[in-house]
Amino acid sequence: MELIKKQILRVLCRRDYRPLSQAKLAEAMGYGPSEYSNFQSAVQSLRQQGQILIGVDKTITLPAMSNGVIGTFRANERGFGFIVPLERNAHGDLFVPPDETAGAMNGDIVAARVVKKNFRGQMRYSGVVTEIIERGSGRFVGLLQQDKGGGWYVVPEGKGYFPSIQIQDATSSQARPNDKVIVEVVSYPKRSDMAAQGAIVQVLGRAGNYETEINSIIAQYDLPYDFPEECRQQAREAAEGYNPDASKDRDDISQEVIITIDPPDAKDFDDAISLRKNKDGNWILGVHIADVSAFIPMHSPLDKEAQQRGNSVYLPGKVIPMLPEVLSNGICSLQPEQKRFAKTAYITYDMQGNILGTEFANSIICSRARLTYEQADDILKGKAAGFAGEVVALLKDMEILARAIERRREKNGMIHLDLPETELVFDKAGRVIDAHPADNCYPHTMIEMFMVEANDAVASALDRFGVPFMRRIHPDPDAVSTKNISRFVKLCGIKVPRHLDRAAIQDLLAAVKDTPLSHAVNMHVLRSMQRAEYSPLNIGHFALASRHYCHFTSPIRRYADLMIHRLMDCYAKGKLSKIGLEEVLPEADLIEIGQHISFTENQADGAENELKTVLILQMLSKKVGDEMNCVVSGLTNFGVFVQCLKFGIEGLIEPGDLGMDEWRFVEKAQAVVGRHSGKSIHLGQPMKVRIVSVNVPGRQLFVAPAEPLIEERKGRRFNPEKWLKKKERKKG
Repeated sequence: MELIKKQILRVLCRRDYRPLSQAKLAEAMGYGPSEYSNFQSAVQSLRQQGQILIGVDKTITLPAMSNGVIGTFRANERGFGFIVPLERNAHGDLFVPPDETAGAMNGDIVAARVVKKNFRGQMRYSGVVTEIIERGSGRFVGLLQQDKGGGWYVVPEGKGYFPSIQIQDATSSQARPNDKVIVEVVSYPKRSDMAAQGAIVQVLGRAGNYETEINSIIAQYDLPYDFPEECRQQAREAAEGYNPDASKDRDDISQEVIITIDPPDAKDFDDAISLRKNKDGNWILGVHIADVSAFIPMHSPLDKEAQQRGNSVYLPGKVIPMLPEVLSNGICSLQPEQKRFAKTAYITYDMQGNILGTEFANSIICSRARLTYEQADDILKGKAAGFAGEVVALLKDMEILARAIERRREKNGMIHLDLPETELVFDKAGRVIDAHPADNCYPHTMIEMFMVEANDAVASALDRFGVPFMRRIHPDPDAVSTKNISRFVKLCGIKVPRHLDRAAIQDLLAAVKDTPLSHAVNMHVLRSMQRAEYSPLNIGHFALASRHYCHFTSPIRRYADLMIHRLMDCYAKGKLSKIGLEEVLPEADLIEIGQHISFTENQADGAENELKTVLILQMLSKKVGDEMNCVVSGLTNFGVFVQCLKFGIEGLIEPGDLGMDEWRFVEKAQAVVGRHSGKSIHLGQPMKVRIVSVNVPGRQLFVAPAEPLIEERKGRRFNPEKWLKKKERKKG
């Protein structure tokens, strides 16, 4: 029911939501008769909690804006701000004028008095901050600067606006201008025109230096780094006591042909593959996963530390591991020619890739070869010289099975978004000198298919025992979200069915593949969906078209997988049906852990993406005036966003740089249009731009069209209504 409540509030918060009755809202969100009673219960619970209102006309709305609001303050560099209410209301965020912020800073929890004014028959709201309940942060990472008068200040870095912090005595820390520092706020501003006062607590190094930028992101996201001594000691003892030949309760399959395929710079190999045919001619896929649970008992220091970290953090050129390297890169890593403990999932398939059966075991394996994705791709393309014949034969069989599995999963509705990642190119000094889309050769898909199949098989096996466990869930998009996708792509000139189901979404993504609209449409589909998360709720995984799903295949780097391994150990030993197992946690505990590790996952993704952005912006700051090929990726009244797919970064064209005209965003047409010229800019439109300026602390890139969009300003006045009608006639 909690999930349904969250989905209802998500729909009611949309700007385009119009009040609906309970039955109409359930229908719009895709809840059928069999689910209606649960939907009713969720509505009543929200009503009792005061989070929604049911009017005299029986329609459901959010509460109106009250006379007072408590929420999170979001500052703007122009002095004003917005309060994001902790309790949702029909109005949404509350605007706070520059002289009414009471010195609130970005991220602060504030209380505000609401001022209501009737303007031309329409009620307008603004806020006056009356109290700062809790400061969002007292510690910042930023760039140390010195003004012309000799005063020192730090410019905080990161997304969101933070004003400069004055430093009284920077010289005592031996910091220099353009050093990255950590600053602690010692006194906060009392008014919006005052500055916070701070003290430098750590000097991170020169801005632009690779290690400095890494350390800045680690500090900014408060990522864990060094392991406590008791954890390091536990890891050392586990490594010293490891003797695979002394194990008697595992299947020894170390003579089988088993290989790993990973990126060239990988150190922790946590998955390996075997494949053979049985006497009936069916495939038996072996997915062998590093058995981390054999070395980390529940409630031990390492277990608690791994749960707190939640996951490893992969930054460009650096890894912050969830487990000490003596485990993650040592005895847990499935290194070639080394006997290793594994949890093995055996999945039997027919020639069409349909599952015939599954088995699970504790095993001992020995990888025959450690391949990179590029090497595997070369072998599949016939460049097999120097590789053992048994490895070449295994790879070719793996490709046959993977393609059959892929066809079956796509037929079942698996959604694949085409949003390639960016790979950075470093020089010997650790500076980024170039970037390009990451490699996506077919061996990536092969391994992805096998891992998804193993995760699916494990979750299905655990479900048969009815025990609560940590699932990987991805809710179905509600009908309102799919309608928004339909509306968006129709404005882009793409015809889609009235009801956008799985098959229609697949067809849409296939239609825009390798076109200028691909990035914009894929991003819109992604943003219309909720994020996948960890939870014991049994709702399946929409994007993978899986009814049961969990994470099992990466226990070296994800705590969720380690939890599943402990349950699969009970399964392999025939204990899972017993009552009172320590490994079976109550659902309430799983919900709490799931929320935490979902948060740490988001933090890791945010840190990785922000560091990539910083390093690319630093490179581009030396290329002001250079040109880039982009596509239009976003349209607003304050400018046009363009995406550079090579560098994986977005830039903003401000209205003044679009050309001599008055530019406005016409939402109905999804276009930015010149008022006098009628010149229009559309999503997906290719555009060559030049770099105008780079703001590394603010994570901003400003660009302008390389060629003028308007040669001369025409005298006629643009009429958006006539322009829309003309556009529709052309379509017809």
